[in-house]
Parts: sequence; C-alpha cells; structure tokens
Amino acid sequence: MKAVVQRAVDASVVVENESIGSIDCGLVVLLGVTHEDTEEDARYLAKKIPYLRIFEDEDGKMNRSLVDIGGRMLSISQFTLYGDCRKGRRPNFMQAAKPAEAEELYISFNDMVVYEGVEVETGEFGAMMNVQLTNSGPVTLIIDSKER
Repeated sequence: MKAVVQRAVDASVVVENESIGSIDCGLVVLLGVTHEDTEEDARYLAKKIPYLRIFEDEDGKMNRSLVDIGGRMLSISQFTLYGDCRKGRRPNFMQAAKPAEAEELYISFNDMVVYEGVEVETGEFGAMMNVQLTNSGPVTLIIDSKER
C-alpha cells in the first residue's frame, strides 16, 4: 500500500456537489492499494500514520503526532498512486488492485485507524471526488508498506 500523507489545517471531500467528509486540523491520507497488499500492509500503515511526529510542539519542533493533538484524518482511496508513467504519456494502472480487493483493504485501514483512537472521515470509494485541503507547512510524506 502507498499513502500520501499531508498535514492539513482543514480539508474536505465533495461528491456530486455534496460535501461528504471534512476535517479541521489533521491529516489527509491518499491511499493506494496494489495486488500484493494484505491486511498486514493496512495494519502497518494504520499503526504508523497516526503516530508520525509531524505536528509542532510548543517549541515549534515537529514532535507531536495526530494522536497527541487529537486531530482527525480524511482518508481518500487513490488508485492512481499505482499509475506507471514510464512508457508513453498515458499512465498504466495495471499495478492497482481490483476494486473489490482495494475497497476491502481501504475499509480495513480506516477501521484500524479508528481503533487507534483517531476519528476518520472518508471519501466515497470509486467515485469521482473533489478533494480540497489547506496543506500546513507544507508537510507531505509518502509511505509505502513494502519499504519497511
């Protein structure tokens, strides 16, 4: 699994002109799933992301986690993270998991993050979504569950 993690002042997701999720201070996570991913990959990311020390403490140092600040997460399914752009100009998405498999792991990831004590807002799996965020910092990280 690949996750693009962005520290946000605020964020929201809209589907068909309707806001379906929003957060104030927290993290926006774009999550991609590939064929080889398992529950263990979801668990790894769910135990890693909420505890990343990327929020500032009282001294202005990135020393606090999402859990520490009581922040929320906006989780968005993002199959295009597995787009291969090496050949030609049209990305190849063959490395993205089939929708049913991806959705199952996406839901598992979100449930595991909730179990860690973080409130999670989500987009709509498979829908065309408009995601808006105010990136704080900016702080943006890419985490791959296969690169541990």
